[in-house]
Amino acid sequence: MTNRSTDLAHHFDGQLLRAGDPGYDEARTVWNAMVDHRPRMIVRCAGVGDVVAAVRTARDLDLEIGVRCGGHSVVGHAVPQDGLMIDLTPMGGVRVDPVRRRAWVQGGAMLGALDAQAQRHGLATTAGNVSHTGVGGLTLGGGMGWLARQHGLTCDNVESFELVTAAGEVVRVTRDEHPDLFWGLCGGGGNFGVVTEFEFRLHEVGTRALTAEYSFGLDQGAAVLRGWRDLNAEAPREATFTAGIGADGLLTVGFVWVGDPERGRRLAPRIGALGRPVAEHVVERTYLQLQRRDDATDGHALRRYWKGHFLRGFDDAAIEAFLRRGTADGTGENLPSVGLQAYGGAIDDVADADTAFSHRGTLFEYVAASPWTDPAEDSARFAVARRCAAAMEPFASGVYVNTLSDEGDAGVRRAYSADKLARLTALKSRYDPDNAFHLNHNIRPAA
Repeated sequence: MTNRSTDLAHHFDGQLLRAGDPGYDEARTVWNAMVDHRPRMIVRCAGVGDVVAAVRTARDLDLEIGVRCGGHSVVGHAVPQDGLMIDLTPMGGVRVDPVRRRAWVQGGAMLGALDAQAQRHGLATTAGNVSHTGVGGLTLGGGMGWLARQHGLTCDNVESFELVTAAGEVVRVTRDEHPDLFWGLCGGGGNFGVVTEFEFRLHEVGTRALTAEYSFGLDQGAAVLRGWRDLNAEAPREATFTAGIGADGLLTVGFVWVGDPERGRRLAPRIGALGRPVAEHVVERTYLQLQRRDDATDGHALRRYWKGHFLRGFDDAAIEAFLRRGTADGTGENLPSVGLQAYGGAIDDVADADTAFSHRGTLFEYVAASPWTDPAEDSARFAVARRCAAAMEPFASGVYVNTLSDEGDAGVRRAYSADKLARLTALKSRYDPDNAFHLNHNIRPAA
């Protein structure tokens, strides 16, 4: 245990990894296979004391800090080149109180762990759509999921945070204790410290879900999407409408329903009646199966790039741009998959000023995403995805911070309104004036 600061040497219960150590390469591998960074140290933390020691060590040695949980940042923020990576994944515990409907979730937990423990009691809180996503990154960016239209974003369901600050101090953050910081952690990303525990409200949601998906040829696309858009306007909150064009070149529209599947089945035929579907899948699942549905396609062996937008409307011109995917007719080589997911409902019930998360009036979130395996395709894939997303930009009102990729400061300005960005900047200046936590979609302290 040589060449480490006093804090790390004497106050550490976890595991320290350096290049060449068993487990080092596994620990630095993240969701996007393009990311091949090599930290000087990987500190696999066993508890909050280890996180404190790691932060202080990084500050003492002037090393960049990356924080790893699920590792789903598409640009690899979790893995600092020649820096110190704080690996929270050993801190993956979840404790549920079914009577109080509360869950206490360690900072390294995955969504699957939270879902599994809560579902033992028929409970859940809003969580994302891939079980190996980290709770921390999802929540700090806002947190969209299949329950959001019923119960709000993930961050809307937080009761408290336990946070290690840039100064290496541990603070409890609630609406009453450090309320300014509570506001910033609800959507402001990982700019203010390392969250080592979340306390969430849970909701009685049962254990059943339904997915309804109907696929159509692109020749029917405009009419189908207009009808799908209009049905969404009257959809119950149990339904989250989705639409997408995948590698097969088909337009697939439908919804995810969390609640009594029989009620969802009554809505499904209205989707099928929008055109002449070439395929249909109406499937009842458990909630846990729903939450794991996309795990295989979102594994850790693919190169990835994406672009996103928030859309406040989806008029006929936006529909045409969506279908064309940046091309003349919606066809071409290496086109990204494009998708829409409906917002509204309980998301919009929260006043926009109440959290750092912005753009609560969003109608649909749009994402253009490319997965591939051959490094020789990198430049072409980037270019096509950028062109596809650029075609939708005239219809966009902002962007979800968790779908930002390489946009830098311009992306941050799109993610937050000007007044919120000013407030976040002041908060950053107070809690992290040296910008120690800058490997994120960074909010810079005031100069």
